[in-house]
Amino acid sequence: METIPHPPIATEAEWREARLKLLAEEKALTIQHDKVNADRRRLPMVKVEKDYVFEGPAGQVKLVDLFEGCHQLIVYHFMYGPDDKAPCDGCSGYVKAIGDITMLAERDTNFILVSRSPYERLKAVKEKMEWTEPWYSSFCSDFNYDYNVTHDQSRGLTEYNFTRKVDWDGEDHGLSVFFRIGDDVYHTYSAYARGTEMLTDSYALLDVTPYGRQEDFEDSPAGWPQKPTYG
Repeated sequence: METIPHPPIATEAEWREARLKLLAEEKALTIQHDKVNADRRRLPMVKVEKDYVFEGPAGQVKLVDLFEGCHQLIVYHFMYGPDDKAPCDGCSGYVKAIGDITMLAERDTNFILVSRSPYERLKAVKEKMEWTEPWYSSFCSDFNYDYNVTHDQSRGLTEYNFTRKVDWDGEDHGLSVFFRIGDDVYHTYSAYARGTEMLTDSYALLDVTPYGRQEDFEDSPAGWPQKPTYG
């Protein structure tokens, strides 16, 4: 008999008892997950005062342009700085894991990648990997520094990476969410490290936006856009 690591072997009755115990934990986790999402939808937002510049396929654009007419924007901060020889393996794995996210556009939300490396380098990698997600360079602005994914202790920045103390220089990964009212842009949310690796499908990404999934099972503030769940 082959010897490999495996779960303990049990009787059907023993398995059922253990499964029901785990089910109670799963249900509690789902309830807590919904509560955290509801709390996130009630986070305040901060107006973006800087006039950030990005470079993409159409040349230089501003942050408000990256919404492409939507009211919500999700930015994945991809680790690939101007001094890096190659893009981050972990971030590359994240992009490869992204599924069908066409639902985002249906829910008034745009998704993009941003890195500090010059655009021509991003374009070359995107073409080689056959990625379809829009990828913009923030090389000409302080965007990466201000949203805590490029660390430079010499700049004397106040770091707000909530996952750990940042005492090193270089690139980091993360995810930030922005909301647009007219031409005014607001920062609503950011996550780093273990807070990002599972945000690869439409539902998970919508969960971190102010409007959420926009379904009527959600506990959202009055006036939030909502449709029948699975409708």
